[in-house]
Amino acid sequence: MRLGQQAELVLVAPATADLLARAAHGLADDLLTAILLTARCPVLMAPAMHTEMWEHPATAANAATLRSRGVFVMEPGYGRLTGTDTGPGRLPEPDDLMSACRALLDHPGQTRDLAGRAVLVSAGSTQEPLDPVRYLTNHSSGRQGWALARVAALRGAEVTLVAGHSELPDPTGVRTIRVRSALDMREAVLDVAAGMDSVVMAAAVADHRPAQAALAKMKKDPTSQGVTLPLVPNPDILAEVAAGSSMDQVVVGFAAETGDETGSVLELGERKLAAKGCDLLVVNEVGPGRGFGATVNEATLLGADGSRAEIPLTSKEGLAARVWDAVVSRLPRTLEPS
Repeated sequence: MRLGQQAELVLVAPATADLLARAAHGLADDLLTAILLTARCPVLMAPAMHTEMWEHPATAANAATLRSRGVFVMEPGYGRLTGTDTGPGRLPEPDDLMSACRALLDHPGQTRDLAGRAVLVSAGSTQEPLDPVRYLTNHSSGRQGWALARVAALRGAEVTLVAGHSELPDPTGVRTIRVRSALDMREAVLDVAAGMDSVVMAAAVADHRPAQAALAKMKKDPTSQGVTLPLVPNPDILAEVAAGSSMDQVVVGFAAETGDETGSVLELGERKLAAKGCDLLVVNEVGPGRGFGATVNEATLLGADGSRAEIPLTSKEGLAARVWDAVVSRLPRTLEPS
């Protein structure tokens, strides 16, 4: 069966309840199930079926069996099914399928090593209101944070995504909390961070906000020579999370740097790692065509233990996989009994 033997990745979408059952029992009564038995590459299944079928103990057992053999069975999406039915069982969105495929192709050898773990990811930009129609923000698209959340879910984690502004749809199989400002993000993150095995702060949080947002739209004054806008610092969410973390929790920060007269990108990153108190810091250079909005990324991963790892240019899913590898290597090897 050359199709299975030569494949780099097998994606089954949709994976019906019947297909999951036949694959779990090793049947080979058609071309697809024969390919699944001969494939030695990553196999990704995207379930799609009625809610009652997905939640049936037989389907749950079949999915668990496949996962125990190394098959990546995604969580189905939640939403409209057929007729008036709504619930879990919807085929994951194309963006989620593509992201999972990129993760498995760009970083082979991944496993469900985050199964049983709870992780928190922050992503996107924050918006700091100036008046009812304007705000301060930055260029972050949220793509790297989304990739981190999707890859963690693929590897078995229970994922909470605290999402600032982003045009991306909520990722499948991830609990998503939408926020707007840095203060909103701080409240949402601190509300759930303590119960997490790992917290990865990939959001681009504004360093400052207007001291006072205007209640009405600020009007243009033709005679004005300019506007003075008083700003106040936003709280340092990463430093707060790191300061309150337990010995068993792994905290990861992101530093988007440009380098300046005070130091190179890496030098600034090393200072930030020391100041924040996190376990790992992902340092990447940003600028025109680099970092924000792109589908690829490269970075240096700095550890509080003095480690340093270069992550060459890869998809954002590939970079996310490298970050989770580093997190897993620092987590306690055994889970506490539930």
